[in-house]
Amino acid sequence: MNDDDDGANRLGEYLRARRGTLTPDRVGLTAGTNRRVPGLRREEVALLAGISADYYLRLERGRDSNPSMQVLEALARVLQLDEVETAYLMTLGGPRPRAPRRPREEHVPARLHHLLGSIDAPAFIEGRYFDVLAANAAAIAFSPRLRPGNNRLRSLLLDPEEREFHQQWEQSVRAFIALFRHSTADDVDDARAIELVGELSLASARFREEWARQGVKSFSGGPVHVQHPVVGPLELHREKLQVEDLILVVYYADEGGPTAEKLRMLQSLATPPLQP
Repeated sequence: MNDDDDGANRLGEYLRARRGTLTPDRVGLTAGTNRRVPGLRREEVALLAGISADYYLRLERGRDSNPSMQVLEALARVLQLDEVETAYLMTLGGPRPRAPRRPREEHVPARLHHLLGSIDAPAFIEGRYFDVLAANAAAIAFSPRLRPGNNRLRSLLLDPEEREFHQQWEQSVRAFIALFRHSTADDVDDARAIELVGELSLASARFREEWARQGVKSFSGGPVHVQHPVVGPLELHREKLQVEDLILVVYYADEGGPTAEKLRMLQSLATPPLQP
């Protein structure tokens, strides 16, 4: 794990990672011919943010962990952070109340199991670590990796069938890892998150590369394109709805389209879901 994961200099690590993703032309600067860094130089970030290069260096090296709101807003503007990334930067840049420790075991209430059974589409419940906690029969027919007990991040990175299943696998990997960082960012001592990051860092070079980028993303829905081994390509919509500390995920198709017919075919082949 990186230095930021032990809480030592999370702000500095985030600033360094984000400036490494920007090129001079994206911020209106001339690249020149003698650049030895892939992204922006520290001096360039400081200039554009209206702060001294020495002060910015202190921020990156962890010598000042409580900058003003104005400085953080200026850095967010220069680094072209979106709303979610800016909010994450703010949490790193100053003292805040420690979040209450969440219990390691995540429990799905009976009412959510009943809800899953009533949904006529692939649907499942996931926890903050992307563990599948419950799923209906349609979800398991849609993908056997959605059986309760599986971890979606682990499956995506380590299961070769997932690369074939997701037609936009690279995009999915980037989004999942950014979601995971956002979900676990408020507790640097979270043993389960530390365990999962350590496991995936050892097993997946792709995870190490993307985790070092320090991307953050909030939960959201959107289009999903998959290649199902039985019914072929599916173009779906995905909705993610937060229910207390859990996430209900539902995949559905445009009514009357070819994907809707394929989903009905999958549901006819589905077996009853696993009981909690």
